[in-house]
Amino acid sequence: MTERMQHVDQAVEHVIEQTGGEIRLAMPLGLGKPNRFVNALYARVEKDPSLSLDIYTALSLGRPGAGSDLEQRFLNPFADRLFADYEELAYLKPQQRSQLPDNIRVFEFFVQPGSMLGSDSAQQHYISSNYTHVARDLNARGVNVVAQLLAHRQVEGSDEYSFSCNPEVTLDLMPLLKARRDAGQTIIAVGQIHRDLPFMENDAQVGDWLTEMDILLDDPEGHTRLFSTPNMPVNLQDHFVGLHASTLVKDGGTLQIGSGALGDALVHHLRLREQDNPRYLNALNDWKIPADQQQLIDHEGGTAPFREGLYGCSEMMTHGLLTLVDDNIIRRPVYDWAPLQQLEMHNPATPGLALLDALREQSAISRHLDWDQVRSLKRFGIFRDGISKHGDELELPNGVKVANDLDDRATREALKAVFGDHLKGGVVMHGGFFLGPQAFYDRLRELDDEQRAAINMTRISFINHLYGDETLKRLQRQDARFVNTAFTVTLLGAAVADQIEDGRVLSGVGGQYNFVSQAHELEGARSILMVRAWRERGGEAMSNVLFRYGHNTIPRHLRDMVVTEYGVADLRGKTDEEVVMAMLNVADSRFQIELMEEAQAAGKLRRDYQIPEAYRHNNPEHLHVIADRLGEKSFPLFPLGCDFTETEQRLLKALTWLKEKVSQKEYLKLGRRALFQEGSDVEFRDELARMKLDKPEGIRERLYQRLLLTALEASL
Repeated sequence: MTERMQHVDQAVEHVIEQTGGEIRLAMPLGLGKPNRFVNALYARVEKDPSLSLDIYTALSLGRPGAGSDLEQRFLNPFADRLFADYEELAYLKPQQRSQLPDNIRVFEFFVQPGSMLGSDSAQQHYISSNYTHVARDLNARGVNVVAQLLAHRQVEGSDEYSFSCNPEVTLDLMPLLKARRDAGQTIIAVGQIHRDLPFMENDAQVGDWLTEMDILLDDPEGHTRLFSTPNMPVNLQDHFVGLHASTLVKDGGTLQIGSGALGDALVHHLRLREQDNPRYLNALNDWKIPADQQQLIDHEGGTAPFREGLYGCSEMMTHGLLTLVDDNIIRRPVYDWAPLQQLEMHNPATPGLALLDALREQSAISRHLDWDQVRSLKRFGIFRDGISKHGDELELPNGVKVANDLDDRATREALKAVFGDHLKGGVVMHGGFFLGPQAFYDRLRELDDEQRAAINMTRISFINHLYGDETLKRLQRQDARFVNTAFTVTLLGAAVADQIEDGRVLSGVGGQYNFVSQAHELEGARSILMVRAWRERGGEAMSNVLFRYGHNTIPRHLRDMVVTEYGVADLRGKTDEEVVMAMLNVADSRFQIELMEEAQAAGKLRRDYQIPEAYRHNNPEHLHVIADRLGEKSFPLFPLGCDFTETEQRLLKALTWLKEKVSQKEYLKLGRRALFQEGSDVEFRDELARMKLDKPEGIRERLYQRLLLTALEASL
């Protein structure tokens, strides 16, 4: 029986008592963690060495940390404003410092990118799993407590609950835990209610699983600010990656996007393609797309506005994907009835006799309808509510009874009055979990009933692979484009996204491998990996296209499409030499010759090969020439909105310039020069005030002021 509790300590004591103090806790990734509950449990176990706590989760999120004093001056006030009273996870900092108590361990299958590179504890306890295998692996570890945030609402006086942001693993894990519970094992399920969590319907509603919830915790102190991730700036390099990727999305197809600036860039250019097509085409025309890439676009993608629209099916429902829903770009509905979906693929299906006959041809319904068939016809809006079956008759809403015989002329005539106006139950967006800026959560809370019903947050096994309902998935996921990111790609087409060369985990595999594999299995589908061709640190440029790398996330036998700011490399079904040639064409020209020579030395490229002239001008200057002509409307810094003030945006650009352009040695030189340099601070008075450097005290603050002014001037 579900117990309702209002004090977190009561829930903690119940869990300890039921488990005997040996707790193996599973929590969702990201937003859905019940911070209030897990922090109280952590504090209780930390004080009592006789207890033990193993935490299994992913993407444990914390306020961003700043390195230098300058970064702290910028970040801390912003973070205070953004996160307000957000309750930090108590285990996160000890985990980062490898200082967890001896009786507490944290196991994660995905970590906040780059946050755990220095943590031996996190590196040693990382579990490498495809997202589709996480429920299986958690169950195998013997988890005996599951806990997550729940959304709550009242409908006509009845309480309803939703897994909201994180049904993806929970829906796959709960049946496994129920089987163990039914076999006599102790399993405790805890739902912590949060009043601001958006309520999602469809599969995310707790529904029948409410009977499996042992504790519903509604602690008055647990309704603190939800964790949010602000929209980060999209620089020019990211914009051109997104621009090229946007040409590969096929009208009427399916779209999956990962998170981050590259995903936001893709969303922006898809919006331009739909809403301001002349401006969109201007950028492509200025780029002078080579003939082979244009042929690829014509065959696999497009540049025209969307006549049919897209269907979204993504592990993470991002702010960008919801924006595409709001913009009516993601609008192609799918239905979880394969015969209806089969008909919908060709032409939008309309309720009527023709649709009934077509469903009969597929043996989806029979001449004499049974109860289940009547329910299905009403569920999808083919019949209006009010029609029912009584023996050998159908009773219509007006009380008229006709023969339950779809070949009967009188029945067919009478049914014309009971067909719906349009199909119901269509879903335009399937998602596994969501995480994003506060404006994203606000928008989810504002959805009307029809909009909310068209979004189905569901199990990860549905989204990330084809097994189970494979026929239906193949029908729904036509012309799918699975768009993800990598930080390095090799000349032979292997991609790196989760781990650096020495074995340390940067983030995790997550669902990337799932989507790449799925792209090779679905007819008409393509995997698109977006990669920045180069990066800059401390004033030194380095190629992200390498001949070799000591690790890969996506092996080269699954190579498909790679997109950089310089274009598209189509690698599927190509020879190694053809792949090398294609990758050289999208590499930065500063590194092309060295890469070419490495491939030639390894025997992977003919000795007399020369990079075509059209690809010898892959450099940042080329991007800037186009951007300067087209302006900010084509390449905005924050295409999906911004949590930063205008002053903070200028500061962010300046601090990024310092970090990328200036090495430590040059930083010291610049600092010494700045000490003796006089300059006007009038132009940047607001920026200096925001950083509390408008009235510098002492040598250190004077140095910071001059460094900041230099960066502000350089990054204008």
